[in-house]
Amino acid sequence: MSTHASDPLAALGSLPGVAEAVDSVRKAVDRVYGHRVMRRRSNEISSEAALRGARGSAALSGADWALEEVRRRTDFSADAEARTVGAALRLGAEAGQLLSIWRQSPLRVLARLHLVAAGDAGVPGGTSVGDSVGRPRLDGETVDEPLIDAPLPTPAEVAGRLDGLAELIVAGSEAPALVTAAVVHGELLALRPFTSYNGLVARAAERIALVGSGLDPKAICPAEVGHAEQGRAAYLAAFEGYLSGTPEGMGAWIAHCGRSVELGVRESTAVCEALQRGAA
Repeated sequence: MSTHASDPLAALGSLPGVAEAVDSVRKAVDRVYGHRVMRRRSNEISSEAALRGARGSAALSGADWALEEVRRRTDFSADAEARTVGAALRLGAEAGQLLSIWRQSPLRVLARLHLVAAGDAGVPGGTSVGDSVGRPRLDGETVDEPLIDAPLPTPAEVAGRLDGLAELIVAGSEAPALVTAAVVHGELLALRPFTSYNGLVARAAERIALVGSGLDPKAICPAEVGHAEQGRAAYLAAFEGYLSGTPEGMGAWIAHCGRSVELGVRESTAVCEALQRGAA
């Protein structure tokens, strides 16, 4: 059995409010997986969850489009908002392809996520893939992240903390999936390791952690929906707790992420109900 010294993520499970959040998320996930529509139409629920999750993640990054506009649109190159939505959609589609690699090589997955998000542009507004894509930023490179304005760690600190995060993921943990996913999300937001699309990548990595852990194996509980529904102000306030590093702050961030998963569950439950009524 791991000790907290060798498994630091496990210690976070005892922080204020975390056990309750973990239990609430587990019950919510179990309920939606038990819905009768899931027995025969789970692929449709997964596809809809990916779409709605992408819309939510893009909204947090400044592109708050209506769901039907995201569903309808085919060209995502017109402007910065369109590129953000396109990046979120590509990440949602790519995440499921990276599950088998995540536990062996998380840094490779993060590089791939950034490459996918950047698409045809090395930076938002660019027209060709730049040499900053798919690798951590270097000294002197700027970061375009519209939501987060916390102080940027140096590239040297980013490299060290990314290695530490990767080691934790590869080693595995007895911590609940929610705890691990929240730490992945929070740490990537704190580091902003890439020159662009860090928020989108952080939320995609959270999804990979939740799905790959077995908590949400069919990817039907889009936390991004919940993060967006709770609003940018609440998201930033919870993230400030993560940055503080205090037990209360870390616990509040994990609980916020748990509530986001529950709201994602509620969204997919509504989709299940609509399919059952023949309305979707």
